[in-house]
Amino acid sequence: MSEILDFPPRQTILIVDDTPDNVRLAATLLKERYRTRVATEGAQALQLAAAWPQPDLVLLDVDMPGMDGYEVCARLQADPLTADVPVVFLTARDRVEEEERGLRLGAVDYIAKPISPPILLARVQTHLALKNARRLLADKNAYLEMEVARRMHELGAVQDLTILAMALIAERRDNETGSHIRRTQHYVRLLAQQLRQQPRFAGFFDDATIELLYKSAALHDIGKVGVPDAILRKPGTLTEEEFAVMKTHTVIGHDTLLEVEREIGQPSSFLRFAREIACSHHEKWDGTGYPKGLRGEAIPVAARLMAVADVYDAFVSHRVYKPAMPHEQALEIVREGRGTHFDPDVVDAFFGIEDEIKKIAALLADSEPLPEATKNERP
Repeated sequence: MSEILDFPPRQTILIVDDTPDNVRLAATLLKERYRTRVATEGAQALQLAAAWPQPDLVLLDVDMPGMDGYEVCARLQADPLTADVPVVFLTARDRVEEEERGLRLGAVDYIAKPISPPILLARVQTHLALKNARRLLADKNAYLEMEVARRMHELGAVQDLTILAMALIAERRDNETGSHIRRTQHYVRLLAQQLRQQPRFAGFFDDATIELLYKSAALHDIGKVGVPDAILRKPGTLTEEEFAVMKTHTVIGHDTLLEVEREIGQPSSFLRFAREIACSHHEKWDGTGYPKGLRGEAIPVAARLMAVADVYDAFVSHRVYKPAMPHEQALEIVREGRGTHFDPDVVDAFFGIEDEIKKIAALLADSEPLPEATKNERP
């Protein structure tokens, strides 16, 4: 009952000494400020040190029969349950070598016998204050780690919502993009996972990058919000002038995402891949694409993945200007584009996951075919 009423709880000192007079003196000096527990030999000391409530400090005699203080200290330090409990040796030994040995074993201090009451009280108070400070610092560090994790989670959620909001804008603007966005996201992630096994890409595709590419792929056609409806939804063949306007969606998408980055103050942020994809997913490996005519390695890796994913899905999907193409026929077109339209390694990776690609295309197929019309190449 006395422990229950002891609030705030006093700290506990474990006194270990085989001499009754020494135990009695130390207990008498400490009992007004601290709770005390007593052990008269090493094995008992180890049991009490591991029992609840654990001591906050151990006053440990060196010279004891059987298990001496050095061995007790070593065992306390070796046990994760008691390793953080500070040990102060009580000893009549005054050789420097003895003190060095104890400190190497993990003791925090030495108090010489015969015990001086003021020194004992001062040393105990000092080491308990140090332990309390370490505990407080550990608690603060743990709190800070949790707070950082919480803030990172919140930031990730904000980033996801930003991407989702912009993707939904594009989806509402272009009635063809809904399922197309979801399918191409999955294609891009599968391609990245396949390519990370190649030495050429192993350093690029870590888990975080692959997840960011998956999210960023949703914004590849965000620039179509700036294309007039008359062109974007035209069922027939586009004129040369209309096609030129349609191609501007790459630059519009890049510039829009760049402006968003500037507004949120995060240059080279989570939207970097989205910018690269939006701007360059119609570039071609041989340099004949648009908007900049980039060639080969100059095309961002993210855009190279999107180029294959986008073209394949465009061919196997119904559009207002064309019917869906069979999977095998679309594969042939992708194969023909190896080394001209597409990065050869990306095409090889695509065929390495052909079965998974086909399953995704079927699983996320458009619920109702769009009206078939004359085939016409569209971006």
